[in-house]
Amino acid sequence: MTDGHISHISGVVFLDKPQGWTSRHAVNEVSRIFGRIKAGHAGTLDPLATGMLPILLGEATRFAGFGLDADKFYEVCIDLSRQTDTLDTEGKETGKYQVKIDDAQLQQAISGMQGEQEQLPPAYSAIRIHGQRAHDLARRGKPFELPPRQINIGEIRLLGWDNPLLKLFVHCSKGTYIRALARDIGTRLGLGGCVTALRRLSCGGWLPETMVDIDAVRRKGRDTVVPLAEWLAHLPRVELARDLAQRFMHGQRLPLDDQVADEAVAVFFEGELLGTGTIKPGFSGLVLHPGRVLPSAQELLA
Repeated sequence: MTDGHISHISGVVFLDKPQGWTSRHAVNEVSRIFGRIKAGHAGTLDPLATGMLPILLGEATRFAGFGLDADKFYEVCIDLSRQTDTLDTEGKETGKYQVKIDDAQLQQAISGMQGEQEQLPPAYSAIRIHGQRAHDLARRGKPFELPPRQINIGEIRLLGWDNPLLKLFVHCSKGTYIRALARDIGTRLGLGGCVTALRRLSCGGWLPETMVDIDAVRRKGRDTVVPLAEWLAHLPRVELARDLAQRFMHGQRLPLDDQVADEAVAVFFEGELLGTGTIKPGFSGLVLHPGRVLPSAQELLA
């Protein structure tokens, strides 16, 4: 691409990540398509996994947290007859199991995973331990401990059971490792729990139909980019007059009416996104505190 305005792209590509690609490789590939624009993702997918990987472009990279913090929806296939060191088919086998369970045992193990809980992340993960990735330490055989994380499994539902393969639908909170969930289900049954296939269906409620494959991104370019304002559409909207918009762009706090305290908002001027802020109580009313302000919005107020 040689579009002279390529640097002004600011939005999200909901890539249907191919199997075998790391999330970083996917980001780099999309960045290259758009002229090596600044890019990042909102929630890692393992190389084994496919599905929704939100890739943020340009100024949208400032707002990756909205995807990182969002609930996720998955379909996962688990082999209860074996386990590996990585908890998926990419690793070395560490155990074989004879699967002799009935439907009641299976359902009990699955339903027991629903709700808030502590989860021990997999040793092969991107979590940093004293500045080093856990998976790097694990590959080198270095001993380390990972602290458990507080997660929530909002829904877990059986989609199929063909012994020893188990297929599930999972709705989970941020920070949840599906490989760890598979391990824990297997542990409840005294069996393995090796992920053989994983697909992310949704991130933050975005529909599966939003996804595009990498070939579509190459062919259609900008048409595959969801504008940043849509990525922030879940935030209440605040429209500012010119004088207040100029003050917002300079980082000044603004008095506001008819808003809710302690609420994150998206801030606009004449329908154009300026950035985000937070409404907080002040001495004589509510006040808008600027958060992330878009440098490109300066042009709107020149």
